[in-house]
Amino acid sequence: MVTSETLASTALMTAAVESGTFILRRARKADLPRILALLADDQLGAARESVDDPAPYERAFEAIDADPAHLLVVGELNGDVVATFQLSFLPGLSRKGSSRAQIEAVRVSEVLRGQGVGALMIEWAIEQARGRGCSLVQLTTDKSRVAAHRFYGRLGFVASHEGMKLKL
Repeated sequence: MVTSETLASTALMTAAVESGTFILRRARKADLPRILALLADDQLGAARESVDDPAPYERAFEAIDADPAHLLVVGELNGDVVATFQLSFLPGLSRKGSSRAQIEAVRVSEVLRGQGVGALMIEWAIEQARGRGCSLVQLTTDKSRVAAHRFYGRLGFVASHEGMKLKL
């Protein structure tokens, strides 16, 4: 029987980077503390995330892990989780009934930035979207993340829409 733990141990992608071999794989529940540390490791994340109570994060992980339309991915280097993102596949009626891929919560450890790890992850996600027949890949990034805007622009993303959110 194939379990989520078995799937999580299977490399989705491997690549040589300056610091060693970078491995992309499905996240395991045991990765949650490191994923949360990555999410909280900047000014915006530090204000949004609170790991005092892990229960909401565990519930979210279980929901993501159980749904084949969502994939929580981590990047490993020398056995340490150093990167993460979520990839979701959304069916839609617009664009002739095509699906789109949504990339969320992209984080790379500060020590690895500039080594191409983020580009490897996003390029892998784009290929997954193509493989699932998606007509586009979309993501949002906070307006204050100017470096992220340049990064996504270099990868071909275009700021074509103005995003809006309503906090609940």
